[in-house]
Amino acid sequence: LKEGRCRLGRRAQGRAVAMRPLTDDELKQVLDKLVQYLGNNVQKLIDRPDNDPHCFRLVRDRVFYISERMVRLATNFAREELVAAGTCLGKFTKGGKFRLHITCLDLLAQHAKHKVWIKANQEMSFLYGNNVTKAGLARITDATPQYAGVVVYSLADVPLGFGVAAQPTAYCKDLDPTGNVVLHQADVGEYLRGEDSLT
Repeated sequence: LKEGRCRLGRRAQGRAVAMRPLTDDELKQVLDKLVQYLGNNVQKLIDRPDNDPHCFRLVRDRVFYISERMVRLATNFAREELVAAGTCLGKFTKGGKFRLHITCLDLLAQHAKHKVWIKANQEMSFLYGNNVTKAGLARITDATPQYAGVVVYSLADVPLGFGVAAQPTAYCKDLDPTGNVVLHQADVGEYLRGEDSLT
């Protein structure tokens, strides 16, 4: 777990740092959620091939994936002035559970282990927060297990959101057209529908 933290995060002399590192429990929850979608590819977030060290930081109840260089720069801002820094992965609910936000879609899409492509006539339905049915399924990654995290794409390979596989790949062929293939978790339509809650 310690590899997922950057070597910063101590309080500056006599001055409050605008963000803090995650605790072991918080980091475990974040990594467990990311592993659901990325599998072993989550290691690529920690050991980046571009040698630009990144880490996870908590600002209020939101978790950000941010370069160590940006962490240093962010210490120049007062806590109440810092709105965001890096990529927002999600937030901790009042009950202490971590939930991914649509703002992490680009990161998930780059390293996703399981993918689903949907037909053009299913896109609008998904973007309004509905599940993906068999009738709207175009393709699915081979050997996707049930309840695995999947990234949903259009036929033009544009990431639209993410969800959880309701059925394993092998069962999708014989599924009823109205049966759910992907249980909706988040979609890019939230940038309009939930604009206030994303900031």
